[in-house]
Amino acid sequence: MNELEQEEWLDRQLREAGPYIDDDGFTARVLASLPVTRREPQWLRAMIVLGLALIGTAMAYFLSGGGSLVRQGVIQMADFPIWLLLVFAFGCGLVVGAFAVIFAIRKTPEIRDLTRLDF
Repeated sequence: MNELEQEEWLDRQLREAGPYIDDDGFTARVLASLPVTRREPQWLRAMIVLGLALIGTAMAYFLSGGGSLVRQGVIQMADFPIWLLLVFAFGCGLVVGAFAVIFAIRKTPEIRDLTRLDF
């Protein structure tokens, strides 16, 4: 059973399910007794990731001979013919665009299920 058939089956089961059975507040009491989850601040996570990225960048710079590797790469790119650089840039744009389209299609349920679209 593929994912679409499974979702349709689950939707049908939920629609056909019987009415809610009153549990005399049991569900509310259980949920109220659960401990509250505390989330870390988002800025702290961002600062940790940024700090690790800066440390990694500094290590790569110093381990590559103080940027001589980057300098050599730029010099070699300057020797490339302009048409090759344009082809490379166009190809990179196509790859990034294709990934963007694939990501958008995967995140849009209406596109995944063409039978639900109203034309």
